[in-house]
Amino acid sequence: MGLKVKTCIFCIVMVIAFHYNGYCQLTKQYHKAAYPFWQYLPADSILKNNPPVLIFLHGRSLSGNNLELVKRYGIICELLHGRNIPAIIVAPQLAYKKGWEPDKILSVLNYIQATFKTDTTRVYIVGMSLGGYGTLFFAGKYPNRITAAVALCGGGSVADACRLAGINLWIMHGKKDVAVPFAESERMVSAIKKCGNASKLRYTVYENYDHGDMARVFRQDSIYDWMFKLRK
Repeated sequence: MGLKVKTCIFCIVMVIAFHYNGYCQLTKQYHKAAYPFWQYLPADSILKNNPPVLIFLHGRSLSGNNLELVKRYGIICELLHGRNIPAIIVAPQLAYKKGWEPDKILSVLNYIQATFKTDTTRVYIVGMSLGGYGTLFFAGKYPNRITAAVALCGGGSVADACRLAGINLWIMHGKKDVAVPFAESERMVSAIKKCGNASKLRYTVYENYDHGDMARVFRQDSIYDWMFKLRK
């Protein structure tokens, strides 16, 4: 069998597989909000029943002007590896050398909620590294717009601590992290606890994880199971 024929057969198989798994619903969106973003729509049976919204914020290494970078780890990567996530998923991309801005993240959420019928009591945001900072910045400014937040190996502003104490929040960090010091998460956890109500806070320390190891969390069921059972 010639190389061209083999290549053609492979492409046909991949197209069928992508369609079967719903990847045809994973699209790039430009000029719809303040950030370009990946948009994933679940199966019609889920989409027509007001699905939740899950926002994923990447770290600095995935910044740029090529959305393909955002596939390298995290929620979009998990979709492409076959994870079934019954939600509308959005994964915006930062321009190079920029930081996440809560108002711009909100513009993405506003677009999704204006375009699709979604469950506004089930809005989740997850971020890693710089995206962990973005998650806490967004949750700290707009706690009324989200149901739960997960911040991996990031940090935040202690000025937001008492607003963060009022939401379902899971902070995680590896002790061997040298890219974003473990102390960054410790500082935020301590500030939230000082607000007097930390009952909604979860804090997980990975004793032997470095910065990159935290991407393994996206391959576990725990964060998805925890988030999706929560409502406002």
